[in-house]
Amino acid sequence: MVALVSTVAYLGLEARAVEVQCQIAPGLPRFNLVGLPDKAVGESRERVHSALAAMGLALPPKRITVNLSPADLPKEGSHYDLPIALALLAAMGVTDAEQLGDWIAVGELALDGRIVPSPGVLLAALHASERELGLICPAAQGGEARWASGIPVCAAPNLIGLLNHLKGTQRLPEPVPGEVEAAAHGPDLRQVKGQETAKRALEIAAAGGHNLLMIGPPGAGKSLLASCLPGILPELSPAEALEVSMVASVAGTLEGGRISRTRPFRAPHHSASMAALTGGGIRVRPGEVSLAHLGVLFLDELPEFQRSALDSLRQPLESGKVDVARASAHVTFPARVQLVAAMNPCRCGHLGDAALACSRAPRCAADYQGKVSGPMLDRIDLHVEVDPVSAADLALPPPAEGTAEVAARVAAARARQAQRGIRSNAELEGDALEAHATPDEAGRKLLLQAAEAMRLSARGYTRMLRVARTIADLAEVEAVGRIHVAEALSYRRLAPRA
Repeated sequence: MVALVSTVAYLGLEARAVEVQCQIAPGLPRFNLVGLPDKAVGESRERVHSALAAMGLALPPKRITVNLSPADLPKEGSHYDLPIALALLAAMGVTDAEQLGDWIAVGELALDGRIVPSPGVLLAALHASERELGLICPAAQGGEARWASGIPVCAAPNLIGLLNHLKGTQRLPEPVPGEVEAAAHGPDLRQVKGQETAKRALEIAAAGGHNLLMIGPPGAGKSLLASCLPGILPELSPAEALEVSMVASVAGTLEGGRISRTRPFRAPHHSASMAALTGGGIRVRPGEVSLAHLGVLFLDELPEFQRSALDSLRQPLESGKVDVARASAHVTFPARVQLVAAMNPCRCGHLGDAALACSRAPRCAADYQGKVSGPMLDRIDLHVEVDPVSAADLALPPPAEGTAEVAARVAAARARQAQRGIRSNAELEGDALEAHATPDEAGRKLLLQAAEAMRLSARGYTRMLRVARTIADLAEVEAVGRIHVAEALSYRRLAPRA
C-alpha cells in the first residue's frame, strides 16, 4: 500500500503541488527519502522519527520509502515534515489515508511532536483554495491561513492533537483571520525645518510613485525626509495588502497572520550584497527590493553600495519584478518599488564649504558621484539638492503644514490617476502615456529644447513626461502645460559636479 498526502513547493510567490508518497515494504529496516530533497528536507527523517517516538509510536522494522513527487522539482524547507509524518502514519494504519486526500499539509515538527511555524503558509492556503482542498498547518499560523477564504483550515498545535481531530475524538478550535493593522506613520513633516525644495520633490515623488535622489551634506535632513515618505503615501488597498503579505509569508516575516495597510519601508545597509538586495542564496529567498514591494526602498549613502549590487537593481526598477535564475530553478519575485536614495556630494560631504571641504575638492566629487552608474541615475526621476540647514532655520517654529496636509494632496492626485485606470503615473507607458501626459504646444517645445540641451535619453524623456503629469495632477488640472514641464525639468541633473 502507498499512502498519499498533498503538500506544496514554493517557487517565488508560486506554490506548486507536491505529492508525498509513502510505502512500507518488507526488507531490512531503512528510511529512504527521495525526490530531490535539500538538506533541511533530508533531516526531516530524524524530526519525524523523534516526533513519533514522543507519541509512543515506533517505526516498523521494514523498508520505508518516501517519495516527493514530481521527482525533478527541487524540494526546500522544513514544511515537508508534517506531510511526511502524516503519510507515514497513514501507511502504518494509524490514521485514515483516504481522509487525508481532502487536505494539503504544511508545517515543521519539533522533536516532542509540536507543529511549529514554517514560511509560506499563506501561499499554501491560496493554493489549497484554488484546488478546493482544506489546509493543515501549525496552530500559530492559523490566522495567516484564514486569509484564504472559503477553505477549511485545521490549525494544530501538535501531532497527537491533529490525529485526534482527524479521528473525531477531539475538536480543534476554528482559527480566525489575523488582525488588519492600521497604517503606522513615521515622523511628521513638521519636524523638517527649511528644505522647501526637497519637501516639494518628496510630495511629487509620493503623488506619482517616482524615484527620488537627494544629494546634500551630512546632517541636512535627507534620512528624515525619506522616513517621512510612508506617512504621505496612500494606504495599501486590500488586494495590495494581500500581495505584500504573500511576500512576507514566503520570507517568514508575517507574524501572527497580521496584515498591515502600511506600505513597506526597507532601508538596507550599504554593505548589503547583490543577493541581499535582489534575492537569491542557496535557498532562494526574496531580497530587499521584493520585501519593499508596493512600498519604499531607501538606499542611504548610495555610492557606498557595491557597484554590481546597485546595477542589479536596474532591471527590477524598470520591469517591477526580479528574476532569480539558478541551475535548479528559475524564480520570479515581485519588485514594484519606489526608490528613494540619498548621498553626500563627495566623500567628505562638504563640497562647496571651503572651511570644511577636503584638500581634493572639487575633484573628489566627480570620483565619488561617479561610483553610481549613468544607467542607474537615468532611472531616477527626481534629483534634488538638499542644502545644509542653518541654526537660524532650526530656531524657527515648526512649519504650519505637516504630513496630514501633504498626504491629502497626494491622495487627491492618486485618485485622479486611479480614474485613468492606473496605480500611479510612474506606470504610464505606451498609448496611456501619449493620451494623458502629452503637454500643450508650449510645454512640448520646452521639453524638446531641454531634451536636446540636457541630452536626455529616451527613458529620461519619458520620465520627464510622467513627472510633469504628476505635477499637473497636484495642481488639479487636466492639461500638462509649460509650467509643469519646467518644474519637472528643474529636478533633472545635467551631470555630477566636478
